[in-house]
Amino acid sequence: MLKSLLLSLCITGSAFAQGPVARIDSGNINGARYRILFPENWRGKLVMYAHGYEFMGAKPRQSQNPQFLNSMKPFLERGFAVAASDYRDQGFVLPQAVDDTEALRQYFFKKYGKPDSTFMVGHSMGGGITLAILENYGGNYLGGLPLCPFSSRPYLQCRKEFDMYATFNGLFPGIATPLSEIFDLSKPYQAQPMQSMVPKAMAIRKAIVAKDSALAMAFARRFDLQLDDLPMSLFFNENVLRDIAQKAKGNPFDNMNTVYSGFPNDLEVNRKAERLAATVDPAVLFGKYDRTGNINKPVVLMHTLYDQLIPPAYGVTNFENMVHQQGKGQFFTVRYTNGRGHCNFTPQQTGKAFDELRSWVKTGVKVKAGFID
Repeated sequence: MLKSLLLSLCITGSAFAQGPVARIDSGNINGARYRILFPENWRGKLVMYAHGYEFMGAKPRQSQNPQFLNSMKPFLERGFAVAASDYRDQGFVLPQAVDDTEALRQYFFKKYGKPDSTFMVGHSMGGGITLAILENYGGNYLGGLPLCPFSSRPYLQCRKEFDMYATFNGLFPGIATPLSEIFDLSKPYQAQPMQSMVPKAMAIRKAIVAKDSALAMAFARRFDLQLDDLPMSLFFNENVLRDIAQKAKGNPFDNMNTVYSGFPNDLEVNRKAERLAATVDPAVLFGKYDRTGNINKPVVLMHTLYDQLIPPAYGVTNFENMVHQQGKGQFFTVRYTNGRGHCNFTPQQTGKAFDELRSWVKTGVKVKAGFID
C-alpha cells in the first residue's frame, strides 16, 4: 500500500501506457509552468487538468514528469487536448491553483480558440480545485470529473489532520512530532522527503504496536484507516501541517474546546490530547474559494471505497450535503469503485466515468449513482 501511494502522489495514475501525443505546448504564465498535450486526432476538445498535493521541494514538477503524459491517456485517446498548470508553488495551494488553472484556460482560449467542449478534471487536491473552479468559473465548462477529491471545506479537511495528531500524540507520546513543534515558526521549515516515507512509517508502526497494538488498531479505525496505513498517514499529515503553518504564518486551528469521541476511552483521550489555540485567522489560508456546493454543471465524483488520505466520509458526504443545501442535487452524482487506496483507479474506470459525464452533458440524462467496475 505504501509503494502504491508513493506512485499515486507523484501524478496519480502511473499505470497508464504511453499516451498518443502529437505535439506539446509548454511555457510559463505568471510564474506557473504549464503543459498542453495535443493528441493526433484533436478536434477542438479540451480537458483542463489539476494535479494533486506535492510536498514542498518535490521533484520533478508535473511539466517535467514523463508519467504525466501516460496518466492523461484516457482523455487523449478520446481526442481531447489536456492543459495542466504546475501552479506557482507546491504544498497546499488550492486558491493559487484555481487562479493558475484559470489563467491557463484563458491562455488556451486566446491562442487556440474556444473549444467546442471543455471539461474540468483533477485528482486529490486537484479534485478540490476542480470543484472550486466549477463553483466559481463554471460558465467556461460543460462539466467536471473530480477524482478522489479534496472536496470538503478546506479548513475542515485539514482540521482532520490536526485532530489526528492531537489525539495520537496524547495516546502515543514521543512517537510522532508534537503539534507544538510543527507550528513553531522559530524553527526552519523543511519538508520530509518522499523517499523517507517508507522507513519512517515502518519505524512508527513498530513503536505504536509495541506500546499497545489493540489501541493502535482502534485509533486507526477512528480515522477510517487500516493499521498499516496509520504510520504513512501520520508522515504525510505532518508535512501538510508544517506546510500550512508556513503559509498561514501560524496555527489556524484551535482545539481548546474540542471534545473528542469515538475512541475506546474518550475520557482518556480528552485528558491527554495535545491542545493548541489558534494564532492566526483561518480565512487567511482557507477563505478564498472556500467550498460552497453551488454547482451549475454536471459533476461526476468518483471515489474508492477505501482511501487512506481522503476517506469517503470526507471526500463525498460533506460535499454532497453542501450540494443539497444549495438545491443543486440535479447536477451531482457519485460513482464508487472497490479500489483500495488513494486515487487507485484503473484507466478503464477513469475513461468510463469520463464517458458517462460526456453522455450526461450530451443527452441531459443524469448519470446513475453507484458502483463502477
